[in-house]
This record gives sequence, structure tokens and C-alpha cells, in this order.
Amino acid sequence: MRSAQLGKSISEVEVTNISKHGFWLLLDGRELFLPFEEFPWFRHVPVGKLLNVELPHADHLYWPDLDVDLAVESIEHPERFPLISKMRPKQGT
Repeated sequence: MRSAQLGKSISEVEVTNISKHGFWLLLDGRELFLPFEEFPWFRHVPVGKLLNVELPHADHLYWPDLDVDLAVESIEHPERFPLISKMRPKQGT
């Protein structure tokens, strides 16, 4: 006997609240907080773009309007994924 092919995942993700400090996602029955301090690319985006979040895989989130991908682990353990940015030298100076 063969099992039927697995269907599309029914797990969903939803933005449940937004404050001046960050926003909350409901994912698989748990709520995750994304502080703007640690996820600055969400700070000044329109609400509609923030709400448009997809869950392509159980451990992967995607905001198509912002072209932002995040591993769920980076939300649960941001200390393991430090933001590192370096200024580029100006051209011609």
C-alpha cells in the first residue's frame, strides 16, 4: 500500500500586533516578537507590506513586497545572527 502524496502545508503566519517597538507574528500557535531594534528593515514600511508575509517552509518566512527572507531561528535567537554593516568608501575620493 502506498501513501498519498503530501499536500500543501496548512501552517500559516500572521502579524497580530504592531507597536512603535516592533511587531508580533503568530506562527504555529506561538507568538514571536520582532523588535525594530534587531530587525530594522521593517521599521518604516507601510503596514500593508508588513502584513503581507508568507511561510514557504516551516522554518522560513518571506515578505514579498519587501524582498525580505528570515529564518524562524533568527527571530527566536537573534543573538546568533548579528547584523553586521560596513560603510563603503566613496568612489573617487
